[in-house]
Amino acid sequence: MSEKNTILSIHDLKISYGAVKAVKGIDIEVQEGTVVALLGANGAGKTSTLQSISGLVEVESGEIIFEGQNITNKAPEKITPLGIAQSPEGRQIFADLTVLENLQTGAFTVKDRQKINDAYERVYAHFPILEERSKQIAGTLSGGELQMLAIGRAMMASPKLLLLDEPSLGLAPLIVRDIFKIINDIRAEGTTVLIVEQNALQTLKIADYGYAMELGKISLSGPASELLNDQRLIDAYLGSG
Repeated sequence: MSEKNTILSIHDLKISYGAVKAVKGIDIEVQEGTVVALLGANGAGKTSTLQSISGLVEVESGEIIFEGQNITNKAPEKITPLGIAQSPEGRQIFADLTVLENLQTGAFTVKDRQKINDAYERVYAHFPILEERSKQIAGTLSGGELQMLAIGRAMMASPKLLLLDEPSLGLAPLIVRDIFKIINDIRAEGTTVLIVEQNALQTLKIADYGYAMELGKISLSGPASELLNDQRLIDAYLGSG
């Protein structure tokens, strides 16, 4: 980890919704070319943290630094071209558009035609089913295919940092295993991944480093291999299997 460059640094991040303090001063570092897991139960502040990075949620105080540049409270359309793309919780694909049209929306900030063509090739290499179903209306896909489309759409921007929000949510175990394998493959190609998940066990198996959030604060952090054997995390997230 120490030999890699830091691609993302979050310092003393605070996010509030009115009187509700969702994120209470957290620090996170993401090294280039790694998978970093942000774990925790519903309401822990994970999604708010992720959305603040992509500009979808306003930061009350603190800093978000991406590749040395302060991107705190920048507009989403200014953040995406810098190299950050998010696959949101609940997929949020355009149900009435085709698979291909959904992928096209992911490349709206990319002006280079060759770069777009390369992105299609990469997405279809990871998700061959999307190429087979490119003309199919997205709303008719299965849950697993919708998740693949959501990740594929984010990849169309050729991001340096891919943000994934609950990619395993509501999926059958075999599909979850496939999704996590693909996330691992994406990292192997050089894309940095920050993944928000409730499925701690599966996520830590592919992650390099992990943070556990509880009620807006970081309760545990460390190399993923150590967290897998940390009794506090096992009790909190893995105890029920």
